[in-house]
Amino acid sequence: MNSGARYYTMNALPFKNMRLLANTVAALLCTLLFILFTHAVPALAGRSCEGRPMTPQSIERGLQLAEKTRHELDKTGAKVVVLARAGQDLSKYNLRYSHLGYAYKTADGRWLVLHKLNSCGSDEASIYRQGLGEFFLDDLYRYQAAWIVPALVVQNALHAALNDPRASIAMHHKRYNMLAYPWSTRYQQSNQWAIETLAAAMDAGIRSRVQAQAWLQLKAFQPTTLHLGPLTRLGGRITAANIAFDDHPNEKRFSGRIETTTVDSVMRWLTQSGLGGTLQEIYL
Repeated sequence: MNSGARYYTMNALPFKNMRLLANTVAALLCTLLFILFTHAVPALAGRSCEGRPMTPQSIERGLQLAEKTRHELDKTGAKVVVLARAGQDLSKYNLRYSHLGYAYKTADGRWLVLHKLNSCGSDEASIYRQGLGEFFLDDLYRYQAAWIVPALVVQNALHAALNDPRASIAMHHKRYNMLAYPWSTRYQQSNQWAIETLAAAMDAGIRSRVQAQAWLQLKAFQPTTLHLGPLTRLGGRITAANIAFDDHPNEKRFSGRIETTTVDSVMRWLTQSGLGGTLQEIYL
């Protein structure tokens, strides 16, 4: 697990032309980040996984979105939010966002994001703790962010869990499936880890994923049903290591009804259950 995060700060300096200085620093920063992110091993979730190299322009826009998001999150007064990004176009499934994580405020006022990422071409995933800049520097399809502020009791429980090295990964299962069935423990995808972690944070008696899923059912969580034809299912299983259907009930799988945990289903459930407020969105 990557437990670190990168931060870039600049103290006030006695230069007359601060605009020129800021532009120079921004250009150098974009160049540095371009080198770092185009040579890193991709750990990804909710994006196309096509391996397109990042450009200085996409890095700059990602950082701008991160800064704008930080400003808006500060205004909420929250210490934990459920934060989403749009890493790929899911409009054909009537979905807007592809990936979420928990953004939480540290004692020194910074925001970190804890989320689960899958390595492209692999059926495994890990939990990462990153800054907002890294969260939005992941080949975004749309420069837009969304979040929900959980109810205070949920914030308190999540904040304690996210800061606890053991509790934050207690529900993590490394076998990854992008379309994991929500009520199975064979695989786990990123959004599924998030709500199972929420369940464990809210109920101290939960010690397993089975128990977390039972809590989610008790709280009336409803996954998204995707309608996928046999050729789509077959093609996905053959060509992608991170897509499987063998954890889905046969009667649903063979009829093309694939239930999975999406950002849209999580956000809708948080609002309808009273566990969170209304969805907030910003974009560049």
